[in-house]
Amino acid sequence: MGNRRRVAERRKTRPAVIGGMIAVVVGGAGLGAYALFGSGAAADDGTRAADQKPRVKTGPLSSAEVTTTARAFLTAWQSGKVPQAAAVTDAPSAARPLLTGYTKDAHIKDVTLTPGTRTGDKVPFTVKATVAYKGTEKPLTYDSALTVMRRTSDGKPLVDWHSAVVHPDLKDGDELVTGEAGTPPVKALDRDGGELTVKKYASIGPVLDGLREKYGKQAGGKAGIELRVVRGKAAKAKDLSDKTLLELSEGTPGTVRTTLDPALQAAAEQQVAKKARSSVAVVRVSTGEILAAANASPGFNTAFQGSLAPGSTMKVITSSLLLEKGLASADKKHPCPKYFTYGHWKFQNDDKFEIKNGTFKASFARSCNTAFISQAPKLKNDDLTKQAQQVFGLGLNNWAIGVPSFDGAVPVQSAAQMGASLIGQGGVRMNPLNMASVSATVKAGTFHQPYLVSPDVDGRKLAKASRTMSAGTLSQLRELMSYTAAYGTAAEAMAGVGGDVGAKTGSAEVDGQKKPNGWFTAYRGDLAAAGVVQQGGHGGSTAGPIVAALLKTGG
Repeated sequence: MGNRRRVAERRKTRPAVIGGMIAVVVGGAGLGAYALFGSGAAADDGTRAADQKPRVKTGPLSSAEVTTTARAFLTAWQSGKVPQAAAVTDAPSAARPLLTGYTKDAHIKDVTLTPGTRTGDKVPFTVKATVAYKGTEKPLTYDSALTVMRRTSDGKPLVDWHSAVVHPDLKDGDELVTGEAGTPPVKALDRDGGELTVKKYASIGPVLDGLREKYGKQAGGKAGIELRVVRGKAAKAKDLSDKTLLELSEGTPGTVRTTLDPALQAAAEQQVAKKARSSVAVVRVSTGEILAAANASPGFNTAFQGSLAPGSTMKVITSSLLLEKGLASADKKHPCPKYFTYGHWKFQNDDKFEIKNGTFKASFARSCNTAFISQAPKLKNDDLTKQAQQVFGLGLNNWAIGVPSFDGAVPVQSAAQMGASLIGQGGVRMNPLNMASVSATVKAGTFHQPYLVSPDVDGRKLAKASRTMSAGTLSQLRELMSYTAAYGTAAEAMAGVGGDVGAKTGSAEVDGQKKPNGWFTAYRGDLAAAGVVQQGGHGGSTAGPIVAALLKTGG
């Protein structure tokens, strides 16, 4: 009996192997908790349970998995249980500091999170809270959303973590902070002295943020208290400015005058509102002053900061290069075959058209790709890059327009990528401001760096081009653009735009898009403008009417 008792006692504390897991069994009234997966502790075929591996759940998430996971995250966040909320995400180490900072740094309290109707794996929710800082409080309300994903390692449903879950204006690496504003507010004025506000001009927000960041302190204002997004390294690398989300107490703004024309800016806002994902910029040819800039998506200033392949509008720059080198002449015959192979890539024209015995002017007006790529074997790899930098002032990262901007990029490439660059594909990247400047350079005969705030305000230096086109090249290039506006792919959009005009259309293929981005650049008198409609299709019918309407308004 004694021996049996000792054996039994030893077994009470011996680890038991169950389903490949170790569990300590507690005797008496103790509880043993087991996480069992698969078909049980032992298989019927006689194999040992320890040899079995837990079954990992795969496949689409069920509605219950999505709603339960979302509820667990939102409940923990609302209750201030940061470790528990972070644990429901797929990136706890990234979620924890931002959720902690939500209370500690952003001073947000009394949080109520109300989930909306689930759509697939996505759950929208509304945030209602209070921002309190040194005796000042204001309510905060906004909408956000989260997405639930299944972790591949164990099949567990978790919140797909991104900073935008906490607030939609946050990029990964950004922070929410409440306190004295880093920079005082500014009162931005148009060229006539009228105030620029988001209420008047829907897409002006990023411009106002940039003006405040650049001129807030030197304009003489006094900072207020606000909740704001402080950008991280990744966002700053993309030239995104800090953003005010809620003003608790007003500061005293300084005043900054811009070059924007109120009539043209209002017209630009109206035009982009008609086309989803459209952007446009207008400059004065003789000075480089930016007269208007608008974006259908107001959260990002694509007009100034976009980095997109410009498609065939790039042929304006390429044509100037070919004309200078004597590889093309407006009225001389120029090849436009259906196909041309360069660098092991087979290039073709839209709908595989060809122009037999046609001139270079005809190829430019109809936007023949092979007419340009056929000249690639006669060019050096850096010829196009030098032309863009030295004549058109692009790609040197030295524009100082007064707010963040992207100055275009024409990298040195070789083989097929170099050929693609000649028609605005490959590594070439532009935005509407860049392409408006290209048309302005053609019309003016020399590059004038675009600017939104006069350099007289802060003494900054504007970028310069190191050389100009020859008179003969310039004359032919204007002839090409004028002919295209009257008889080529730009004719329909430019119908009714009188005076001294020139234009070029473009369509840029983008991987993963069913439709190309549509581009259009043109000038009329002392105005030059360019626009893009992302995933819009051909530039003549998408961006063209936007640009043409603004040239008419400004004329």
